[in-house]
Amino acid sequence: MNKDKPADITNPFDFVLFGGTGDLSLRKLLPALYFRHCEAQLHGDGRIICVARRDMNTEQFIEFIQQEVIQHIPSEHFKQASWDGFIERIQYLQLDVTTLDGYNVLGEMLSGREQVARVFYLSVAPSLFEPICAKVSEAGLISKSTRVALEKPLGRDRASANEINDQLARVFDESQIFRIDHYLGKETVQNLMALRFGNALFEPLWRREHISDVQITIAESLGVGTRGGFYDQTGALRDMVQNHLLQLLVILSMEPPASSDSDAIRDEKIKVLRALKPLVGLDAVESTVRGQYKAGAYADGPVPGYLENETVPDDSNTETFVAIRAEIESWRWAGVPFYLRTGKHMESKLTEIIINFQKVPHSIYETADGFSTPNQLVIRLQPQESIRMRVYVKAWGDDNQLQPVHLNLDFNDVFKKRQMIAYERLCMDIIKGNQTLFMRRDEVDAAWAWIDPIREAWKTHNVVPKGYTAGTMGPAAANALISREGLKWYED
Repeated sequence: MNKDKPADITNPFDFVLFGGTGDLSLRKLLPALYFRHCEAQLHGDGRIICVARRDMNTEQFIEFIQQEVIQHIPSEHFKQASWDGFIERIQYLQLDVTTLDGYNVLGEMLSGREQVARVFYLSVAPSLFEPICAKVSEAGLISKSTRVALEKPLGRDRASANEINDQLARVFDESQIFRIDHYLGKETVQNLMALRFGNALFEPLWRREHISDVQITIAESLGVGTRGGFYDQTGALRDMVQNHLLQLLVILSMEPPASSDSDAIRDEKIKVLRALKPLVGLDAVESTVRGQYKAGAYADGPVPGYLENETVPDDSNTETFVAIRAEIESWRWAGVPFYLRTGKHMESKLTEIIINFQKVPHSIYETADGFSTPNQLVIRLQPQESIRMRVYVKAWGDDNQLQPVHLNLDFNDVFKKRQMIAYERLCMDIIKGNQTLFMRRDEVDAAWAWIDPIREAWKTHNVVPKGYTAGTMGPAAANALISREGLKWYED
């Protein structure tokens, strides 16, 4: 590496984007790479080769993305001069991924660049993972500097995930495989580790003796839209819990790693997944809530129910909402319930983590609400990223009464520059070969090993999704699940 080159700038690279005309590429990946180009963090000898089946040449593709990509870049962050420089990096290749001919052309484009970082980013359907990996191997396109990046979902269950991973392992070494969960690229998710392991304040409190319960909510205000056909074969448990929610859970609860090395961090994450108390049979039924949204309304008008979507079968039992009570069987967390909740067409778009601390053992003060509410740490990932701590102070003018106040860290107030989107960091880390924010094979396997028995229990005991009105926070049964222990979901 050039010693004069700052550490945050990549080495030379070829970023081969399969599915280059797809929705994810246009909305997220190309804008992410554009932003890193604007920050001068992409090496001058860095190429982006977009691959797709659509019949066009590079010039036509550039015209296409002028329309389709720029609209996803906020106008205040768009610079024409930077864009002109960015598109000079881009080439386009029409390719049928199932036949070898196109890969030979790709090989000619990559020839002589075996030493630079070579990324195959598979922004395609999972069914295409195997043929693409097999063909790049058959065409001799894999070098020691090659990495392959894959979007979720990685399988539909443990068996299919293992099949995909076996296919990858026949071609790539584990050190070359980057399994993406875009939540791990979010600044606030990374700040969870910084909050825990960079501050002496929290570590002594981060355990069963001081924390009563943890709540993790990922709420979406949108429904399935035109993706009903895909979603109906997936459901909320596979789509959100197996990856996003479990990843947030393990980051919150993992032991301090020995270092910031990628495997040191992922070693601690896998320990949490393996320590999750299995939810099997009736225990799974009693510890979960399965829901499906019905017709409802938001301020801008009514929305149809899930079964009214023309892309969804009329008799579908697919869940659009899941709530789970989970436990981690470890010395640090034994007996602390972790409540996970996610759903579509909920009240608002929200991703939030609530750490409820134990109540004081004996309060000598009165509180404004008549009972002792515990201190809380509220970590919001979206829509506006922030960290808030609820503490109690004496109300002015009252002799013996407490009222809650919030110590508030709003990231937008503290960090004035533009906040990176998740894919910016992920793309940079793939090019650099840093696997910290990506899932290792044993992580994926352990997550599915915990999820599969829940699905099996629902099937065995014929657990039908409970209806909830679109625009609410889910079925009443989710409130009943948490209220069994005298708790309630956090409401701002």
